[in-house]
Amino acid sequence: MSKTVKNYLIRDYQTRLEGIEDALLISIRGIPANENNELRVDLAKKDISITVIRNNLAKHAFKEGKLAGLENLLEGPSALAYGAESVVDVAREIVDWSKKLELLELKGAVLDGQLYEGKSGVEQLSKLPTREEALAQGLTLIMSPGRNLLGQVQGPGGKVMGMIKALEEKLEKGETISKVG
Repeated sequence: MSKTVKNYLIRDYQTRLEGIEDALLISIRGIPANENNELRVDLAKKDISITVIRNNLAKHAFKEGKLAGLENLLEGPSALAYGAESVVDVAREIVDWSKKLELLELKGAVLDGQLYEGKSGVEQLSKLPTREEALAQGLTLIMSPGRNLLGQVQGPGGKVMGMIKALEEKLEKGETISKVG
């Protein structure tokens, strides 16, 4: 391959992956065509893309970028999986597919510059909360003390209200109220 073609492909990778900060590195070699198409169509419905890459050209394209952490994993057949709301969503989908497709190899992933290496790393990443889940958990933590306080305030107030209601019902029925001593 000529240097001109290589430079063109490097620029193409950089353009195509512009703005992509987090991704998974996988291998789809050996997966039968029908299963490969099924995988790609299913992932595309979830806004997840798979791009087969040439390792040496990808190393040049990733240099000093957010995906640079994947450089050491670029050996053998490689493809980049990215998209969706978060790389955690991508990891969850790819891990599910790896259970169906034995030949789908999980090489690693990058999230916020942190490398998750190998199958175990990708599985660990898939178990992390997505941004929305983390925000919901944070909001729950922030609101729980207020909820607890409200429950403590309402508890005694509810008991007093219950006693007043019982007294009111007795008085409406014409019953006398005895003095509590």
